Amino acid sequence: MDDLLAQRLKQLGLRDVDRVLTHTNRTVMVSLTARRVLRLHRGYAAAPDRVLRAIVRFLDPRLRRALRRGAEREFLAFPVEHYAPSPPRPPRCDRPQPGDLMLLHRLDQLHGRLNSEHFAGALSTLPIRVSGRMRTRLGELSVDLRSGQPIEIALSRRHISRHPWSEVEHTMLHEMVHQWQAESGLRVDHGPTFRRKAREVGVLAHAKRAVGQADGRAGIPEPSFPQVSSGPVTRSE
Repeated sequence: MDDLLAQRLKQLGLRDVDRVLTHTNRTVMVSLTARRVLRLHRGYAAAPDRVLRAIVRFLDPRLRRALRRGAEREFLAFPVEHYAPSPPRPPRCDRPQPGDLMLLHRLDQLHGRLNSEHFAGALSTLPIRVSGRMRTRLGELSVDLRSGQPIEIALSRRHISRHPWSEVEHTMLHEMVHQWQAESGLRVDHGPTFRRKAREVGVLAHAKRAVGQADGRAGIPEPSFPQVSSGPVTRSE
């Protein structure tokens, strides 16, 4: 299947890729590694040429940004899960710890206060999760890429336990700027629109922070291009 898909893509103009591999993980739909290995969801083997041609266009580094986004929307609209469903997996849940109910209540109140102070109360109420699995990220906003709607905000348990509450507030506000992007129909990224809104609400758009450190500001780098996800997508800093 991989060889046949690779042959179709090359006939449609794919260049500079040494190998094509398929998978059924719906977290990352299309990714190109530094070793020129193209990884695609297996469901694209059933896609018509116009969808595969969109993937080829998306991978062209010379393509203008607007055209690349159009190609991305086109191949993400193809229902890969109908042709290659992912095997069922048990849900991954963080083990609750003593004090979590009070902590989540405090985070809910923080979200509400920041919403009122910086967004005129326009943002929707989102579930907030404390994650013990986040070892490098301080926070993340999960967004359904197909609907564009935010799903939840997650904050690192290590971040909350090791750093001052003022930094937790900063991280929450950062993720709420991403929430504002999603609910405004904008692309969720760290581009000019994000930076303008971040300055408006007092977020440091480019600060970096290691979870294990004791001071500084929140932030991690974005994933490198090209990598495209579908279903729940995490955008973090």
